[in-house]
Amino acid sequence: MTIRVSSEVLSIIRDIQGFFSHRQVKAYLVGGFIRDLWVERSTADIDIAVTENALAAASDLADKINGKYVLLDEVNRVARVVLGSDVLPNKSKWYIDVSTVSGDIQQDLRRRDFTINAMAIDLESLVFKPGNPEIIDPVDGQNDLRRRLINAVSESTFKDDPVRLLRAVRLAAELGFNIEEKTEALIRDSHRLIAQVAGERIREELLRILATPQAGKCIRYLDDLDLLTSLIPELEPARGVEQPREHHWDVLNHSLESVRAVEFLLGQSQPEYTSKEIQDAIPWSEKLDQHFAAEVGNGSTHASLLKLAALLHDIAKPETKIIAEERMRFFGHTDQGAEVAAKILERLRFSNKEIKLVEMMVRSHMRPTQMSHEGMPTKRAVYRYFRDTGTAGIDILYLSLADHLAARGPDLDVAQWKQQAQVANSLLTDCFHQNGEIAPLKLIDGHDLIKLFGLKPGPEIRKILEAIKESQATGEVTTREEALSYVKNHLLYREENLS
Repeated sequence: MTIRVSSEVLSIIRDIQGFFSHRQVKAYLVGGFIRDLWVERSTADIDIAVTENALAAASDLADKINGKYVLLDEVNRVARVVLGSDVLPNKSKWYIDVSTVSGDIQQDLRRRDFTINAMAIDLESLVFKPGNPEIIDPVDGQNDLRRRLINAVSESTFKDDPVRLLRAVRLAAELGFNIEEKTEALIRDSHRLIAQVAGERIREELLRILATPQAGKCIRYLDDLDLLTSLIPELEPARGVEQPREHHWDVLNHSLESVRAVEFLLGQSQPEYTSKEIQDAIPWSEKLDQHFAAEVGNGSTHASLLKLAALLHDIAKPETKIIAEERMRFFGHTDQGAEVAAKILERLRFSNKEIKLVEMMVRSHMRPTQMSHEGMPTKRAVYRYFRDTGTAGIDILYLSLADHLAARGPDLDVAQWKQQAQVANSLLTDCFHQNGEIAPLKLIDGHDLIKLFGLKPGPEIRKILEAIKESQATGEVTTREEALSYVKNHLLYREENLS
């Protein structure tokens, strides 16, 4: 197998090899690093297996190469050395994971998850023969790399570590590989084991799946493998639940299609029922590109959390479904759905910031549609929308558009679609180009109201200040003098109505 190692990586590896050679310790490159080299996939992760206690070795290595030591798993003796931009010449960051070889290297590799991750290279071999090092490959991982297959090392692969059930799908998505037939059957047989996995480990794999441009297909594949509702049991009641006639799919399939619709809106995929005319109506700009790429939490972005919100946005529809006056209704499904989504994300150890963002998206996903029924939004409506939704406002607009697409599917009315897209574009224009109106400068404050008008501290002051902000957003009030005049007129009006 011929592999190409960049000069930067080779320099780091030489330093690591020299360190372990001095300690008279065998060190091997293992796992995903070799796989990624073979498929020419960029990576900043180097996995090293050593024939000594990896915790002590990693700590000493960090000191030697000016890295930061991080303990990952004390029981299984796994640690990390982080090389930051202050050490590396090109301002990059590298993660060197050091583990302890259990038994000899061949036995160690046979205990790994998939054949394409069960290869090793002696560090000395790579340093002295960087173009053609000797590959230790006890389970024929090179052949599965050529066949582009994810193949479990053994029948106990998923019992040994159930998070591998998700990892198989994630790797297939990231590499563009298929899961081998017997491994796929083994996943179906083992799907219930996913409930044993700690929430934070599931979160990491799920976010990496959502980060791929084909996450919609992956989520549906998880359902085909019986993994999705083992992972999120709250989705199971949505299976087969009928919706009003304007919906093309039942609740669960609509939710799955909503993830694909988000990817279409973000320019990542093209569902078969869409067209260039539909695509051309989607609002887009460089600022939106930056917004969706922006990090929210560790490993999450606005784009990945938008896909997650799309999956969960109708999760409370089954329990809120009623038939009233021969019409199907889902009263309160947005508020209840937001609560359910928050509990799911708490269980999966998402941060408070991530939970609040997804919760707000689910709670408010109907609001842009309601605004579109009233024609183009007024400046007052725009101000109130972004005041109420905050940083989630942009994401909600795109969730609403995805919801509309995934509701109609092949039956989409293009004229209605263009109208909703136009409303979204109008709101986005105001958001990006009229920030001074949406978040106006403070002209007066509570101290002014107390000093100049004799008001006492309390909720009335907050209401008056909010009314001033709203009037600023509409252009009715632009100066301090106009704000004071507004307060005076407002107070006189209130006093007249009280007398």
